[in-house]
Amino acid sequence: MALTREQMAQRVAQELKDGFYVNLGIGIPTLVANYVPEGIDVMLQSENGLLGMGRFPTEEEVDPDMINAGKQTVTARPGAAIFDSAESFAMIRGGHVDLTVLGAFEVDQEGNIASWMVPGKLIKGMGGAMDLVAGAENIICTMTHASKHGESKLLEKCTLPLTGAGCINRVLTDLAYLEIENGAFILKERAPGVSVEEIVEKTAGKLIVPDHVPEMTFD
Repeated sequence: MALTREQMAQRVAQELKDGFYVNLGIGIPTLVANYVPEGIDVMLQSENGLLGMGRFPTEEEVDPDMINAGKQTVTARPGAAIFDSAESFAMIRGGHVDLTVLGAFEVDQEGNIASWMVPGKLIKGMGGAMDLVAGAENIICTMTHASKHGESKLLEKCTLPLTGAGCINRVLTDLAYLEIENGAFILKERAPGVSVEEIVEKTAGKLIVPDHVPEMTFD
């Protein structure tokens, strides 16, 4: 079975480490805020100017002025700071983010990412992803493995306009967790119940499959 959006967020949350400053992109990445493991302290950053983002609010907690970069209402944890976008992007561009979690339309075997534009469709804006991929070294890209038409999103070469070049080294899809090294995807884990054969079939880029590929585990 392919992972749900919530399970993808749970798997990404396993990569969080105590003391990390983490930027969460729009979409699936924002859900990671709900699954921070107990016993570790992380500061979640939203590029619109919130450091110390908490979980999503209950109805009683909703504050329409407290939003993340995706315009969703959020909470602030104790010790949070609110500042302008110039300060926020100075933090990003200065390399002060320990982990970035981004969504994408396509990723290729060279670590290129396309995430901001589909030609012919409405573009809301470039967003902060270009700054994030340029200013961060530790990036996890979350996406579905294939389109709704069954076409692979893990490619030999991206077909859409790039957000960044050679900047992605880890990808989590609804089918698998992969790393990118030396011009190839390396299959590290598979979603529970998903076969290696299905992952191979739906990966258009060069894929290296180890002898043993464990299933992901969730607490």
